[in-house]
Amino acid sequence: MAEQGDVLTNLDSDTANGGNGADTLPVAGLLSQYVKDLSVENPRAPESLQWTEQPAIDVQFNIGSRKINDEVNEIELKVGVTAKAGQGTAYIVELAYCGLVGMRNMTDEQKHAFTYAEAPRILFPFARRVLADAVRDAGFAPLLLDPIDFNGLYIQQLQQQQQQPDGQGGTPASES
Repeated sequence: MAEQGDVLTNLDSDTANGGNGADTLPVAGLLSQYVKDLSVENPRAPESLQWTEQPAIDVQFNIGSRKINDEVNEIELKVGVTAKAGQGTAYIVELAYCGLVGMRNMTDEQKHAFTYAEAPRILFPFARRVLADAVRDAGFAPLLLDPIDFNGLYIQQLQQQQQQPDGQGGTPASES
């Protein structure tokens, strides 16, 4: 794993071609992934475990990025899940799932797309499993989130941003 002061090592293990320009090709990859924060609340237990009404599930996503050094960013998927039934809140789960992503020899547009479309696509299945396990461990049926088309959402947000007058559109995803 790269430390904060470390420079990203070559993600392309084929060093034989390094002298002919291969070291200037764009490269990106996931260096590490981890749970940064996980909170599980089961406020109405044990009564909520007996409820027969299907709860309404509200899922909120946010993608953030924090620069670690010139070649490494921390990408953060924040997922909040609240399950409410007529009797009250069954559970609340909040997860910050992160990955360290290395990017080298990429344009700003390529870095932005990788940060907000490709990296979340790579991280999501692992975050999904953590959420399913957390909900199950709280005593409920595992929450199985549908796959998300992060690339499609990214393109949609870029198009919305371009349609807004004179730069009033923000970035395609929030940055922290």
